[in-house]
Amino acid sequence: MEKHQELLIALRKIIRAIDLHSKHLSKTSGLTSPQLLIMLEIDKASGVNSSQVAKNVNLSAATVTNILDRLESKGLVSRVRNTQDKRKVSLFLTENGKALLLNAPQALQEHFIENFANLAQWEQSQLLSSMERLAEMMNANEIDAAPLLELNAMSASSVSIANKANTDAAKS
Repeated sequence: MEKHQELLIALRKIIRAIDLHSKHLSKTSGLTSPQLLIMLEIDKASGVNSSQVAKNVNLSAATVTNILDRLESKGLVSRVRNTQDKRKVSLFLTENGKALLLNAPQALQEHFIENFANLAQWEQSQLLSSMERLAEMMNANEIDAAPLLELNAMSASSVSIANKANTDAAKS
């Protein structure tokens, strides 16, 4: 088998592992990885605002707002408007949200981070460099991405950026 075929198989295995974990998370908790990540952020800093959550999870504010809308409609998160300054909205987990977090499976990236941290510094750097090069080779440098492993975590803006990058690549 040629090297590029072996690399494509390894990439496909990674994508498949992410997909399987996402399905398991959804089946067991009814959440997506981005929803879980945002709920964990709110749990860490109860009363945090959505722009701080977006910054902490490295997602666009619009994406976080959409996810918060879904979490609120499920009764897992509540938004509380400040009585003095109506522009300020604080985020809190509901009792249902707290209970769901207690039983939710570990996010796939947490397992990955534990294994990655056990590698030698040189090996961590080598993997990072290789993955950055792969992203570049796939014209994925400009795609908005959070530090989480989820297939459906891209925002609408990242999809349009990816489409533009692919269009630009096709023209050249």
